[in-house]
Amino acid sequence: MAERSTAAVDVADESGGTDGKDKPSSTAAERTTADGSTDHDGDDSATADVPGASDTTDEVTPASQSPQPPELHSGHKLARRYRLEECVTRLDGFSSWRAVDEKLRRAVGVHLLAADHPRARPVLAAARSAALLGDPRFVQVLDAVEENDLVYVVHEWLPDATPLTALLASGPLPTHEAYQLVTQITQAMAAAHREGLAHLRLTPGCVLRTAAGQYRIRGLAVNAALRGITSDHPQRTDTEAIGALLYASLTHRWPYGEDAYGLSGMAELTGDSLVPPDQVRAGVHRGLSELAMRAMVNDGATASRQEQPCTTPEELSKAIAALPRIRPPEPEFTAPPPYQSPGYRQGNYGGPVTRPPAGPAGAPTVTAPTAPPALPGRAGKVLKWSVSALLIAALGLGSWQLADTLLNGGESATPNPGQSGIEQQKQPETAPTGKPVEISLAKDFDPFGSDPSENSDRVGDAIDGDAGTFWQTMYYNSARFGNLKDGVGLILDLGESQQISTVKVAFKGSTSVDFLAADEDTAQMPGSLNGFSKVSSGSGTDVELKAKKPIRTRYVLVWLTELPLTEEGNYRGRITEVEVLS
Repeated sequence: MAERSTAAVDVADESGGTDGKDKPSSTAAERTTADGSTDHDGDDSATADVPGASDTTDEVTPASQSPQPPELHSGHKLARRYRLEECVTRLDGFSSWRAVDEKLRRAVGVHLLAADHPRARPVLAAARSAALLGDPRFVQVLDAVEENDLVYVVHEWLPDATPLTALLASGPLPTHEAYQLVTQITQAMAAAHREGLAHLRLTPGCVLRTAAGQYRIRGLAVNAALRGITSDHPQRTDTEAIGALLYASLTHRWPYGEDAYGLSGMAELTGDSLVPPDQVRAGVHRGLSELAMRAMVNDGATASRQEQPCTTPEELSKAIAALPRIRPPEPEFTAPPPYQSPGYRQGNYGGPVTRPPAGPAGAPTVTAPTAPPALPGRAGKVLKWSVSALLIAALGLGSWQLADTLLNGGESATPNPGQSGIEQQKQPETAPTGKPVEISLAKDFDPFGSDPSENSDRVGDAIDGDAGTFWQTMYYNSARFGNLKDGVGLILDLGESQQISTVKVAFKGSTSVDFLAADEDTAQMPGSLNGFSKVSSGSGTDVELKAKKPIRTRYVLVWLTELPLTEEGNYRGRITEVEVLS
């Protein structure tokens, strides 16, 4: 694809007014690539449009005065690995590209600028700090390199994610979706600020929604460094930006005076007060409306109930947690078609007659087939006696099974087809002993994850007999794994098939867990959930999972289904110790 030139519209698009509220960018609020798709760098509006920019300094200089990177083109390779495909932004001495990592065969994004650019060092420092955070709620920085006369930053590219600008193009978000947006974005920014990182340019183009419903933020620290944006109050700046995103999601309007990001501005703006979202549009959730005003209160907004303003993402996160939980809408019920009983041909049993619809004149008449006549003479007698003999044999077999059941204390000797494989297998003759069973190997198990590892290097801490050490899962943004998967867990290999009656699990924080086991004759460790059958389940910090009757198995799966909230504000499971008893 052709490169984008350094056109005047690009400069106007990125370096509009300086007050951030009354002078947004030019009418080209959304940047598009050559194929018409939304700019994947999140640079879809002027730096001046950043909410909360009242204390933010933008040092953007004219492109003609900034050192320019070497002239690059589609097909150029960086580090003999990253092949540039399409230039999506070119402005003020830096450019942003969609590229391909030929080593790992995946799409990536690349920011490029000259090594002697005045912002080259701050960009490298910001990229390396963001890479150390390693929080999956942010688009990850993969590489930050100074090579020859060039500085470049490589980051993830999410082709299946949709920017918030595109989500808002058709109208406001549903209430539950707006709630999920502000919850996930606030928790992510609170975690970043705890590590000393700020965004400072949190716009609708920087927020992505994945196909799994998870919101991710791109450009942490890097987008601001590329434009020389700084702030004396970074936490307040990012909090006001989150408030503006929530306002736009509830009302389909940008909260400030002029149009921005494809949204109409608030012509109703009077004096120093902003109109609350529930007064802009009917049906807006009252709690979320007040939350948006509390986040933007430093920008002239007034909270409806005079609550304290939220000046940091941490305070805003606590305010969200205090709201009554907003549940997703119930799925619409579609009534099944009315039941029509089948018709029967009129005969000896007097059933109703199903008549074929009348066809056009002259159409051939279709006659329903008739039952074959009874066999006459000797053949009919032979068939009758054969059927009688079969009935007598069936009655005899039934009587024998009934007698066998009574002799065995009322329990049938035949397996119940509704039972799991674990319940049907041969039960051991001995009663539970309560003795510990040695675990020869433990392995993390995440059949739904793109990366099979769930901190595999720490699995041994769950079976080392030390309650002070623990294995933990990755962190997620909700108790049910951010709606990304059904669960994760540990597979315990007992070395050989043994009698099992109880599994004891100690957690940090109340956790929901299932006890599953493989069939007795399973020789290899199962690679999917289909290889296990559920035995029992429970929840708490010290959970004892018992089988109704002792079973025999070699492989036990401790399967976590709901995670506790940690002090860091995310969700993760932590197992301090697992014990298996016979």
